[in-house]
Amino acid sequence: MALTPYRHLEHEFRRLHAFRTAASILRWDCAVSLPRGSAALRGEQLAALETHCHTILTSPRVSRLLERAEANAQGLDEWQLANLREMRREREHAFATPQNLVAQLARATVRAQVCWLEARQKKDFSVLAPALEEVVNLTRDKAALLGNALGLNPYDALLDELSPKLTSQEIDTLLMPIVRRLPGLIQEIIDCQAVRQPLELTEHIAPAKQKELAVQLMKAMGFPFDRGRLDEAEYPLTSGAPDDLRLTSHFVGGQLLSGVVSVLHGMGHAMYSLGLPEAWRDQPVGREAGVAVRESQSSLLAMMIGRSQAFLQYLQPHLERIAGVSGPEWRVDNLYRALTRVRRSPVRAEADEVSYIVHLVLRYELEREILAGEIRITDLPEAWNARIDARLGARPANDAEGCLQDVHWPLGLFGYFPSCAIGAVMAAQLYETLRSEYPELDREIAAGHFSGLSVWLRENIHGHGARLSMAELIENATDKPLTSAAWLRYVEGKYLGE
Repeated sequence: MALTPYRHLEHEFRRLHAFRTAASILRWDCAVSLPRGSAALRGEQLAALETHCHTILTSPRVSRLLERAEANAQGLDEWQLANLREMRREREHAFATPQNLVAQLARATVRAQVCWLEARQKKDFSVLAPALEEVVNLTRDKAALLGNALGLNPYDALLDELSPKLTSQEIDTLLMPIVRRLPGLIQEIIDCQAVRQPLELTEHIAPAKQKELAVQLMKAMGFPFDRGRLDEAEYPLTSGAPDDLRLTSHFVGGQLLSGVVSVLHGMGHAMYSLGLPEAWRDQPVGREAGVAVRESQSSLLAMMIGRSQAFLQYLQPHLERIAGVSGPEWRVDNLYRALTRVRRSPVRAEADEVSYIVHLVLRYELEREILAGEIRITDLPEAWNARIDARLGARPANDAEGCLQDVHWPLGLFGYFPSCAIGAVMAAQLYETLRSEYPELDREIAAGHFSGLSVWLRENIHGHGARLSMAELIENATDKPLTSAAWLRYVEGKYLGE
């Protein structure tokens, strides 16, 4: 029997999925093992893959198939209709961006990524500045074209690409109560914690032992090492696809807990990928519902569950067995105080879950001004340092502690950080509902049983793929629209109520 237009479209998007996951692995390799001298070739490889995907999406064949499938949509089920909607969305985004701009961005972001690594090592922003300026200029062009095509302002067009339907106005509304409360809240918590400081974790644990602990943790959480791997890189990422998952972390002697938190962050992404609807994984509707939702899963796991006493009850004996540590500083109560200690640090990766939002809001403000041309690239280090100092009283010692912390802007990911902030807000609302509906959660986590958590998340978030929007997902899971109230309740209860 001849295939329907809709079935033909599924075939085309299955091909797109294969090309995109191949590109994802190439970008993972950029972070893990790409020789600096190979950057130009890698840029050409990614440009070829991404322009080919663009050619498929903008082809007259796909346009005709979409029109025919939409005209005969009465026979499609709910998932197929949602898939058709996501196909149309992808095509509209592709048509708005010329193929030569897609290729230029692929090459420029690889160059900037390699320059960022060198700049980090030298602690010198000037090494990155020219490459970053090229990425910013190309991203401005893309934002203008997308905005014109989608009827959005340029920055919101970039947001929509990463977190569909999320706008800067919604971000401002959701974050405003938190931003207003944070300065006083941080000081209140610091004052409260001053009466009982944690014992310092002075024993340095070799990175190899830290990685062994991370692997043990990932196995307990169900990571499939027969179709995934953990590697070391300058920055953590989760890449690939459910059948080929790639995680990276950065293990440093003397920073054990940050390494564990980094792996938990990656596992939040990995669990999301693994929980996506299996029958739809190679289709647009089977993908994650955007960066904000994806980051809500990492915040939930790394910031909330991973900094709970229940999780530390599970972790502590593995610390003793694998790392050979012992003594009062390694007891659960002290580990908990160490992990929940609020500090004024200029480094996002070392930030506690309260001041973390300050870091995200700073980047949100700066990137909007960068794209609007209100801050020159060469002035970014001083603008960054002055603002983090004003917000947290913590001035970076060098560029590596300042504006070279993150690789996201060199990769062209403008809109990523505010999506992360909304993800943190979403995580708190999910966590509040999860604890209410699942009273066995702490007991199971303390015993090292994570399957119940995975099932709850799969039923409420992961298993819906992109069928539901972020707003629909949160209301479906919590019976409430997304607000900042749950985040404020969570933080005030945890840090001021105990």
